[in-house]
Amino acid sequence: MEQINPSDLKAILHSKRANLYYLEHCRVMQKDGRVLYLTEAKNENQYWNIPIANTTVILLGTGTSITQAAMRMLASAGVLVGFTGGGSTPLFMGCEIEWMTPQSEYRPTEYMQGWMQFWFDEAKRLDVAKQFQLARVEYIQKIWAKDRDLKEYTFHVDDLDVQQALMAYTEKIPKQSKVGDLLLAEAATTKQLYKIAATRIGLKDFNRNPEQGDLANDFLNHGNYLAYGLAATTLWVLGIPHGFAVMHGKTRRGALVFDVADLIKDAIVLPYAFICAKEKMTEQEFRQQILQKFTEHKCLDFMFDQVKAQACYHHDDVESTL
Repeated sequence: MEQINPSDLKAILHSKRANLYYLEHCRVMQKDGRVLYLTEAKNENQYWNIPIANTTVILLGTGTSITQAAMRMLASAGVLVGFTGGGSTPLFMGCEIEWMTPQSEYRPTEYMQGWMQFWFDEAKRLDVAKQFQLARVEYIQKIWAKDRDLKEYTFHVDDLDVQQALMAYTEKIPKQSKVGDLLLAEAATTKQLYKIAATRIGLKDFNRNPEQGDLANDFLNHGNYLAYGLAATTLWVLGIPHGFAVMHGKTRRGALVFDVADLIKDAIVLPYAFICAKEKMTEQEFRQQILQKFTEHKCLDFMFDQVKAQACYHHDDVESTL
């Protein structure tokens, strides 16, 4: 059989890759030129192939290990690897995912250079934050208007409460003169969307509390971290460090990951966390649902487009290579 060189596996653009894996209680290894994960059953061990050329992120959870040879192949294919707590979320609140990023001297620099041209100007940084928030609202409107599963659970973008929440936020965004004020307006809108989603599924007295332990809160935590995986991949591929945030705190090392993940969280993670909680799905079933929706609605494409648009807007003559 012809051996495939791992460096040839970048043919599929990161923005077009379909797979994001969360693995637990297994060993990831290289075998016969492929990356596999091994699960131990009672009577036999089972090997499963990971199509690394079509994979963006691998999250390694509880009870996992990975070999040096597998890491070498994953790095060559440009796959982002993260170690997490159980269920793809950290074991302790405030603990960041420890990302292991492939190191390459040939990643593009133009997007980083474009980002830097505006980032040190507070007014321009605020303008990009506003553009992200407007794009976030438009994405909610787009997804909620066409997603059939959401419509089955009475999530309609033309409902009065949804329209009022999104329209009010859209009108507030251009008027904000400080990032702190924009964050407050964003938090108030998200709180309204939580209330709308809870009403749709008949969940009374819902409070967003990451440590609450109920299904809706747990699924929100889980789904958000999957979104962080896509955001981290987008930024790594474009060569923009996570610390150069436009909205979240500049002192937080991963703040730009949160900014980019926010582009899709309310449109997909928020409603499906409530829907899956209503259906009493398992964590694995919820994860499969979210990943399916990420692919169906081309979330990674959308993130790439938004980040590149802002970097290119401030960096003329950028020729896209991704």
